[in-house]
Amino acid sequence: MRTGTAELPLHGGHCPPWLFERMKRLGRAVVGVIVEEFGRRELLRRMGDPFFFQSLGCALGYDWHSSGLSTVTLGALKEALDPRELGVAVCGGKGRASRRTPEEIRRAAELFSLPSGKAERLEYASRMAAKVDSACVQDGYQLYHHCFLLTEDGDWAVIQQGMRGRWARRYHWVSEGVRSFVEEPHSGIAGERREEVVLDLTARESEGARRGSLELAKRDPSELLALGREAEQTSLDEYLGLPPGKRLVMPEGHGIPGLSVETLRVLRRVQELDPGSYEELVAVRGVGPRTLRALALLSALVYGKPPCWRDPVRYSFAVGGKDGVPFPVDRRHYDEVVEFLQLALEEARADREEKRRALRRLASLVGT
Repeated sequence: MRTGTAELPLHGGHCPPWLFERMKRLGRAVVGVIVEEFGRRELLRRMGDPFFFQSLGCALGYDWHSSGLSTVTLGALKEALDPRELGVAVCGGKGRASRRTPEEIRRAAELFSLPSGKAERLEYASRMAAKVDSACVQDGYQLYHHCFLLTEDGDWAVIQQGMRGRWARRYHWVSEGVRSFVEEPHSGIAGERREEVVLDLTARESEGARRGSLELAKRDPSELLALGREAEQTSLDEYLGLPPGKRLVMPEGHGIPGLSVETLRVLRRVQELDPGSYEELVAVRGVGPRTLRALALLSALVYGKPPCWRDPVRYSFAVGGKDGVPFPVDRRHYDEVVEFLQLALEEARADREEKRRALRRLASLVGT
């Protein structure tokens, strides 16, 4: 199983209604076949693979390399999938829709009759996935799309997307593979664009920096000022330059970037809460990229354990593409594919029901 990120150029425009309606129908059929044949957990595994998800978007007829593939494909699945039918719900979305994710998770958990404690853990997973990809993986991409998929079994997956200039980066999570929210939550990466300098506090190599950050966060923030005077925030590459083995460029200022007045306020709040782990530190409200970066840099100075600077980064057509690349969508062929998959799904269900009836008859004969 490979999960991680994918990078796509930002494209304008919109999905034409005639295509979106067909994407919903075909998406419902494809997901239905996967769930019927392999189960809901396998569906989440595949959605957590950026290569499968890219292929799914292309198979549904969307632009093969545009950022809209993520948002439109998930939007189509959200409208197409009936949680009561397949036991799979899609929550969240783009912009304001992403902020409704907690409420939608609660509704889905209630529909699936999940315990209240489980619903709270699902909300926590959604919140931490967004927090980690915006604060612990500092690659310059601002999240603007967050989708949370959950099943009636309580399993979940996250697909979210960030934007930097004219590029978008997509992040994938699967509950089955998440042993820790703050260490290697993404088990693989997909993408062509690799940033020169990225602060990845989730890397295994950053374990020392995470431990040091937690120790520093528990100390009186005023003590941290002895390590460097207050300074305006400086970009990461200006402070530490290029990755190890390459040229190091230091800033003109003498202070430690990120150790601002607001950061000190947040650290005082952290000291009062006394988090017991780095994950608890990250989960504290107000702890964001600046605070975590400041602690990581100070930890490197104090404990000699620098964080990881390596970017954690690492497709198919069935019916054509929206913009005619590599060939225009054939609407008649598209409808035939949908009808074929729906028929195959209905036959599979009927065959499965026939097997159940045969087993019941056999059981009744054995019982007599």
